Amino acid sequence: MKNSNEYPRRILVAVTGLSPQIVTETLYALAVASSPPFVPTEIHLITTLGGAEKARLGLLSDEPGWFFRLCQDYALPAIRFSTETIHVLKDDAGNPMGDIRSPADNRCAADGITGLIREFTADPDSALHVSIAGGRKTMGFFLGYALSLYGRPQDNLSHVLVSSPYESSIGFYYPTPYSRVLELPGGRLADTSQATVTLAEIPFVSLRHGLPEALLTGRATYNDTVKAARGALGPAELLIDLEKRQVHAAGKGFSLPPAELALLSVFARRAQRKEPPLPAPHKEIPDLEWAERYLAELRQISGLMGDRDETERALRKGMDGGFFSSHLSKLRRIINRELGPAANPYLINDGGTRPRRYSLNLSHEALRYGSVDTTQHRGL
Repeated sequence: MKNSNEYPRRILVAVTGLSPQIVTETLYALAVASSPPFVPTEIHLITTLGGAEKARLGLLSDEPGWFFRLCQDYALPAIRFSTETIHVLKDDAGNPMGDIRSPADNRCAADGITGLIREFTADPDSALHVSIAGGRKTMGFFLGYALSLYGRPQDNLSHVLVSSPYESSIGFYYPTPYSRVLELPGGRLADTSQATVTLAEIPFVSLRHGLPEALLTGRATYNDTVKAARGALGPAELLIDLEKRQVHAAGKGFSLPPAELALLSVFARRAQRKEPPLPAPHKEIPDLEWAERYLAELRQISGLMGDRDETERALRKGMDGGFFSSHLSKLRRIINRELGPAANPYLINDGGTRPRRYSLNLSHEALRYGSVDTTQHRGL
């Protein structure tokens, strides 16, 4: 695996409140004080309306322009950082957020932060360094947790540490390569060239492998993503709703076509009753017993009169291996698509050896028939 500093797109992501110094302090620690250095190709700042104005005036203005000063002082290559890469969080109405105070504000902040991290980590040529040193504690938490949900091996998380007495000064932005006298609270003077800035690396557990592909590439709220991760990591449980033609598995509810739902239900019933695995119907010889057990499930699925009659006619002499294999393959595709890496416990297993014997490898306690609450378990 490549080192983080070898990726063509290197992104520094930070949250800030009213202390934009976090950006220059972290950039200094990464690009100057670290060995090997991690020099970002772009910097993205997540903040509130007031924080964005502070960053614009303190970092990106002609004077004092501390971001440009740092780049010049240490001869850093061009780094994309402008008002376009300062992301102001938005409230429920889509308005820029002045502060994060209410539960609704926290929810919107979580969604905004999660969306950006999901977007950045979707690029395989990128490596992220995420700093949680600035902003409100909830912002830092959401940023760190978003990286835990979506982060990859090349991504890193840190907090910046500034030596005393510089950490208490609003005028300190980074250790300068020359003498610069700074007045501290109480009239004390200090030389910024003597300051020390280091990164405290924060290990994180990546949950990315447990998220369905739809959550990695699409749009989902913070709560939806957390729910999916919990479902993937928690004990396997399957709820089957024949009336709504839906299942709930790995923290997610989704629909199944009647033909595939009936096949899944055949194996779920057997697992509930602790019955042994079944061989598939013979490829060329219709199996009446298989047809009956399958149609018994299909008949319980509501609203299928036309489709069911057609299927019953097709299976009047029994079910053959072709019918079984085609619907089993489609069932597997749907479950894999919906659940991603969390799909395995819910797939019909062939036993792995010949002769093949098929079963659903869930305990009888993990299987239940009932109503899937569509207001709580919509497809993500």
